[in-house]
Amino acid sequence: MRRLFFDIETSPNIVYSWRVGYRIILPPENIIQERKIICVCWKWEHKKNVYSLTWNDQQEDKELLKEFVKVCNEADEIVAHNGDNFDVKWLRTRCIFHRIKFPEKIQTFDTLKKSRKGFKFNSNKLDYIAKYLGVGRKTKTGGFDLWVDVMNGKKKALEEMVNYCKNDVVIFKLS
Repeated sequence: MRRLFFDIETSPNIVYSWRVGYRIILPPENIIQERKIICVCWKWEHKKNVYSLTWNDQQEDKELLKEFVKVCNEADEIVAHNGDNFDVKWLRTRCIFHRIKFPEKIQTFDTLKKSRKGFKFNSNKLDYIAKYLGVGRKTKTGGFDLWVDVMNGKKKALEEMVNYCKNDVVIFKLS
């Protein structure tokens, strides 16, 4: 079986808002800029290298998606932490936007679902499980400022984001 471990990082929607806070409802008409996939990182089971793709200089994710779909088509199973509820849905949504065919019947393995169903960790967060198992920790990002810097086109911030994403692939692969 050819198993692919992967993770994505995404940008937020940019919206018009009269105010901020919890329980604020914003209609889709308030979206100024749709969210996109900033980067995708992956690693094949039993292989050392971790690969990555990023959006282009215009912050478009179409080419990234075309290339990653080719990678997915080589896999018998794709593995991600919260992959079924987040990563795979994001990939499908951005692919349909760009009219890119995403594999319809791809086998997934969601490590978050597995941790919830089969274990009694104190937390099912990736960072906690990796620390608990002694295989590493998530890379610290400094918070939302990293995403803002990436969206403002700072190359160093994009490199940091890719390293953050790559580390997630490595630690949940080991978890």
